[in-house]
Amino acid sequence: MFSVTRSVQTLLTVGLLVSWIQTAQAEPTQSGKSRTRRTDASRTLDRSREWSTFRGPGGLGVAENAKPPVEWGPESGVVWKAALPGAGASSPVVRNQRAYVTSYTGFFVPGEDGGTPADLKRHLLAIDLNDGSILWDRAVSAKLPEEERIRDHGFAANTPAVDDEQIYAFFGKSGVIAFDLNGKELWTTDVGEKTNGWGTSSSPVLYQDLVIVCASVESESLVALDRKSGKVRWRVGGIVEAWNTPLIAKSSDGREELIVATQGKILAFSPATGDALWNCETSITWYMVPSIVAADGVAYCLGGRSGITSLAVRLGGTGDVTASHRLWTSQKGSNVSSPVFHEGHLYWVNDQSGIAYCAKAPTGEIVYEKRMERAGQFYASPLLADGKLYYLARDGRTFVVAARPEFEELSRNDLRDGGVFNGGPTVVGNRLLIRSDKFLYCVGN
Repeated sequence: MFSVTRSVQTLLTVGLLVSWIQTAQAEPTQSGKSRTRRTDASRTLDRSREWSTFRGPGGLGVAENAKPPVEWGPESGVVWKAALPGAGASSPVVRNQRAYVTSYTGFFVPGEDGGTPADLKRHLLAIDLNDGSILWDRAVSAKLPEEERIRDHGFAANTPAVDDEQIYAFFGKSGVIAFDLNGKELWTTDVGEKTNGWGTSSSPVLYQDLVIVCASVESESLVALDRKSGKVRWRVGGIVEAWNTPLIAKSSDGREELIVATQGKILAFSPATGDALWNCETSITWYMVPSIVAADGVAYCLGGRSGITSLAVRLGGTGDVTASHRLWTSQKGSNVSSPVFHEGHLYWVNDQSGIAYCAKAPTGEIVYEKRMERAGQFYASPLLADGKLYYLARDGRTFVVAARPEFEELSRNDLRDGGVFNGGPTVVGNRLLIRSDKFLYCVGN
């Protein structure tokens, strides 16, 4: 009798637990109705590998242990396709079976006539990774005056960042805005009033309890905000002509450094306090768009259209380290797309020429320089996964290249849909998220 009673109690407990789990997994959709979210233990991701900020873990464009597809197209390999409310050049980020991406509507949308800056709205969307359904869409009116036009990439180029509790969107002069996971706005912080004809594109960086933004366009500053309140914790000026996203990297002695490329200089700060650590002349005279990557205590930087367009700097210095820590410079680089580091080599594609490069990281010596025929322009930064490089062209074709010092093109994959593809690929498990001005695609098996 005791064993039967104990078994019944166990079954009741399990039943209540299952019911509680199902209730906890019910999510509100955009219509306000609840829908049970499908879960699969085999698809559970290591949080440290989730693509929750620009260029993924560490901001390096590297997806460890992921095995994305090599071939796909409009008729095969597309798991789902979600129509977006407007255009955008940002990349999606992911957390807990959701994708978050920005877009803009109302004004200067490619292919649409009419509208004024007063009609401009930026959107943050939450999308279910299982089927591509839009869970919610939050629109934010632009703070005026805004630019009358933005060259090439429009008004939603900053990739958001997400943690377990909040999403952080940087909308230029309209501010940094934190939302909870249901899309409720929690706080807004103004980081500057200026605009630029090239728009704004730097993405938020998460560090400890801070969200750090490069507000070079808005106020020529780096600003660290408290994640919970949005209050300014520190601010530094002198961040000139910097459209890139800062990188946090460690020197050989373990010191954490916040690194950003500005016109003529790379600057390093303490990410916790904003205290200046070192600076290095780049000999690049242009504005700086590509984001820095780092490995083994060395930072690698691309930028500019002519003259010196790439360099390497050893981390860990103090003051002006140009003479002591600048390791090499090169006239091979890119003005928009960032590089990726792999096994002692740097890989990138030139944004205008479609030439793919491989260089020896210790010296900058070019190993190969290969033009990918009829490739067009590349604004998206490359992805490294499973020993392969994924180069996404602006027209929607992805060139998959072997990540080794001998050039080998493995495939070309076509998602051309009449929109522009400026955001980089995002990894979720063994799938890719790729966005255009019109759609967000989930590609995989």
